[in-house]
Amino acid sequence: MRLGLTDMIGLAASLIFALPLANYAIIRLFAGEVALGVGLLVVAAAMVVLPQYFLDPGRILRGLLAGLLPRQLREIADLDAPDERPTQEPSIEGEQTEATPEDGTPVEK
Repeated sequence: MRLGLTDMIGLAASLIFALPLANYAIIRLFAGEVALGVGLLVVAAAMVVLPQYFLDPGRILRGLLAGLLPRQLREIADLDAPDERPTQEPSIEGEQTEATPEDGTPVEK
């Protein structure tokens, strides 16, 4: 798994909070409190693993920035994304035709 800059920052932030929790969990395990120790280890592991697989920081950041952009800039950004518009296909004679969305038959221009 290749991590970008935002992924590395997110992983570091998760580890800052998960490592002390895991340390406390191991101390509780050695103290004989098995249920508490195992539970805290599971929580510490989930703090690191779940954000990497379920929360994509890049996707969240793009969504936030797209919401902050003015409407005109969002429309320009939407044009850059691939969409489902009908494409022009050359006919046998070399003329360009366009498929109509209603019946799918080519219409010559």
